[in-house]
Amino acid sequence: MKLDVFEVEMWMTEHENNCLYNLADSCVPSLSIQDLLEYCDNKDEIIRNLMETKLDYGPIIGSKEVREGILNLYKTGNIDQITICHGCTSAIELVIQTVLQPGDHMITVTPTYQIFYSYPESFGIEVDKIELKQENDWIPTIDDFESLIKENTKMIALVSPNNPTGKCLDNELLQEIVLLCKKHQLYFMIDEVYRGISYDYEMAVSDLYELGISVSSLSKCLGFAGLRLGWVKSNEQLIGLINERRDYTLISSGYLYDYLASIALKHYSAIIAKQIDRVHNNRVLLKEWLQQEDLLSGVVPEVGTMMFLKYHIPMDSKLLCTTLQEETGVFFVPGGCFGVENHLRFGIAGDWQEIHAGLEIFSKWLHQKAD
Repeated sequence: MKLDVFEVEMWMTEHENNCLYNLADSCVPSLSIQDLLEYCDNKDEIIRNLMETKLDYGPIIGSKEVREGILNLYKTGNIDQITICHGCTSAIELVIQTVLQPGDHMITVTPTYQIFYSYPESFGIEVDKIELKQENDWIPTIDDFESLIKENTKMIALVSPNNPTGKCLDNELLQEIVLLCKKHQLYFMIDEVYRGISYDYEMAVSDLYELGISVSSLSKCLGFAGLRLGWVKSNEQLIGLINERRDYTLISSGYLYDYLASIALKHYSAIIAKQIDRVHNNRVLLKEWLQQEDLLSGVVPEVGTMMFLKYHIPMDSKLLCTTLQEETGVFFVPGGCFGVENHLRFGIAGDWQEIHAGLEIFSKWLHQKAD
């Protein structure tokens, strides 16, 4: 099996720990255990439980408490339709390995998270990518999907809200794709890891369709990336097959992570409310800031934690990001990591003061390069 380099993750590994202004991160700011305990009335009991916790395997497919907490994020289902993974990436891997075989065909989009094409291609799976365009607000059409369906098509797989554009499938398009999948009996997987950072409810594909597969985690929207707690929600038959396969790779997430995740999920509503307010306020301020800029533009999404920022000077995106960080300490992920030049992945979920300071430095630097 030959895998292409996972460009965005490699870029993050090489650059994110050596910056002054991190404008690339797609997560909300990480919370500490102390931050989590501030939401709890029984702090002493939790601390005692943590100190007495044996660092064993823990519940293999996730504890009842964790799976019930996850189920509360959806409209339908039961806990037997949920299994736990090491983050959302692990969930995606397990779904692809379980559902698809060499010679199968799947449909995704570009730009998007590279695991949706490079990983299945490494198994001999044929992947067609719908090219998203900024002039269309980075949104595909139902005709784009329908035109690519073949006899061997088995799955449509997307990220919504998308990484790196931040754009979300609206409910009408989501329902249209579901009907298309029903017609052809296709699996429909959506990475919903950025779902929830919005005042409006975003539908989950596993609530709409028997062959719908929702994958997600606690990382991006809640601020618990370090727990490495992700999941798959789908029909019981598919979850059963995934649970058989996971024994070869995951075993379990560990009792400590499971316990902390159960606490985070118990207080999900209070935690996510603060994150929603933060990101909403950042969006408002960002739109105002961009109106003053002549060398930067982009579609500011109404959901999610990031956007694809376009710059208007003739410079390779990887060279721009490397030079910018070396000279100013401002860090972006280049659009070249997603196959799109003159764009940058821009995380909008952090502290606005840091974001604004970094943007001001970037703007000044960009104008100097344009002169």
